[in-house]
Amino acid sequence: MGKFKAWLGAARLRTLPLSLSGIIVGTALAQWLGYEDTLIFLLALLTTVALQVTSNFANDYGDGIKGTDGLDRIGPTRAFQSGELSRKELKRGIIISVFVCLILIFLLLYTAFKEDLWYFFLFVVLGLCSIWAAIKYTVGSNAYGYRGFGDIFVFVFFGLLSVLGTLFLYVQNIPIDAVLPACTIGFLSTAVLNLNNLRDFESDKKAGKNTVIVKIGIQNGKVYHSTLLVAAMLCWVAFLSRQTTSWLGIISVIAFVPILMHLKTVRSIVEPKSFDPELKKVALSTFLLAILFYLGYYNFL
Repeated sequence: MGKFKAWLGAARLRTLPLSLSGIIVGTALAQWLGYEDTLIFLLALLTTVALQVTSNFANDYGDGIKGTDGLDRIGPTRAFQSGELSRKELKRGIIISVFVCLILIFLLLYTAFKEDLWYFFLFVVLGLCSIWAAIKYTVGSNAYGYRGFGDIFVFVFFGLLSVLGTLFLYVQNIPIDAVLPACTIGFLSTAVLNLNNLRDFESDKKAGKNTVIVKIGIQNGKVYHSTLLVAAMLCWVAFLSRQTTSWLGIISVIAFVPILMHLKTVRSIVEPKSFDPELKKVALSTFLLAILFYLGYYNFL
């Protein structure tokens, strides 16, 4: 039971709602265009869970062997850091989770593109890139998370690729307006990473993990954080103002209420550890946004 609990901790289940948000929004956009496929939806959700778990195992492993997750780390204790899982065990877990990802990616893409091999192979490449990005955030001598590129990768993979890629699975097309909600999810996901980096500023700086926050400092990081959230709201409102003709389509804006309250809280934070509870608020607000958006367009159609 102890090992099972350790693996659950390494999987970081609390990160899953945020990663699923892009899939849900992409599916809602497909419904907006009149497309629906339950099997694609379920396989996309499972694939995203597998990719997120792979990323979490890899982050635990990468930060652990680099010494970033030290005793002075703020936030949940990591499996490698605490000694609950060894380096060898985590490495084996990464390999198994990558194998699961490959199986799910194949099933998802075969379901979506069995009649179009060009799209199938194109998305196979994108799937492999997603696996690479999940692992290379902290693993390896050139881990991009240690060079300040984590924000860009999160915006692209959690926002643009997650939302627009999911939409394309259904309709094999991407309307230009769909980029707006994709950017919203990307900005919100980046904001969650930014909160993580604000919390870990001291330990990251000491370990040589040059995140955006290490480079610009906490005060500028707060301004950056506000910019991300405001940009997310503007993109969302812009999409709704252009495409929604029913009140059912705008119920999702309710999710921005806790985000606005969160903005005020972040400005007043002094102790880095106080950023930790704010991660959950933004992540769950993003998930709520996706769910309400899905329900709004599902009912509308």
